[in-house]
Amino acid sequence: MKNFLKTSYIASIYVFLYLPVIVLIAYAFNNARFSAEWHGMTLQWFTTLFQDTDLLVITAHSLIIAVLSATIAVILGALGSVALFRYYFFGKQFIHGLLFVLIVVPDLVFGISLLILYSLAKIHLGFWSLLLAHVTFCLPFVVVTVLGRLSGTDKKIIEAARDLGATDSTIFFKIILPLMLPALVAGWLLSFTLSMDDVIISFFVSGPNFQILPLYIFSQVHVGITPEINALCTLVFLLTVLFVCLAHFLLKKRA
Repeated sequence: MKNFLKTSYIASIYVFLYLPVIVLIAYAFNNARFSAEWHGMTLQWFTTLFQDTDLLVITAHSLIIAVLSATIAVILGALGSVALFRYYFFGKQFIHGLLFVLIVVPDLVFGISLLILYSLAKIHLGFWSLLLAHVTFCLPFVVVTVLGRLSGTDKKIIEAARDLGATDSTIFFKIILPLMLPALVAGWLLSFTLSMDDVIISFFVSGPNFQILPLYIFSQVHVGITPEINALCTLVFLLTVLFVCLAHFLLKKRA
């Protein structure tokens, strides 16, 4: 009886979490535009998406922002992670703790803070403001991911390499970089996913002349849910799941 109750409880949680997504995906294939009733399977709404030129441009904007922000965050995150791992300096613990604060701070607070900063710095809202914002909120995730990978490394390996005459560059490229490479790739995938999914922060810093996919979906929902929106959300969801699975696999991988 206890096992049955435990299994039922766990199953109800999964149903509560994933049933809305399953319904959305199902209705992305529904052969009816305005009816909530099932009228058979169709791929029409997916083909319609790729015929919408404006939507393709908006999607390109999102991909460019996501790729650039993830790449910049990984480069800066790798350098920061190595510094936090190898060196002792004043304020190290404060910086380490600040990373977790940036992760847990509400997106609403983060977005308003960036908007105020841009206003004071006279930064025009658009591509560059959005890119800077995405790099900022992706960076802590990269650093934490890479540090988690490096924390299991025995520093005696680095000391032994130095005793054998290895330079700092040799130690980095021959020891540290191979160790943290899976975490770097996983951090890039997570950053890409976070950038593609972000709505709240992007809403404050994107400006009127540069739109990305999450904001487009959000604006279209106010007009009414259409099969095209269901199809678009399905593609975004599948892309997110793919990247999260890849990141999870790489984080578990041992060099």
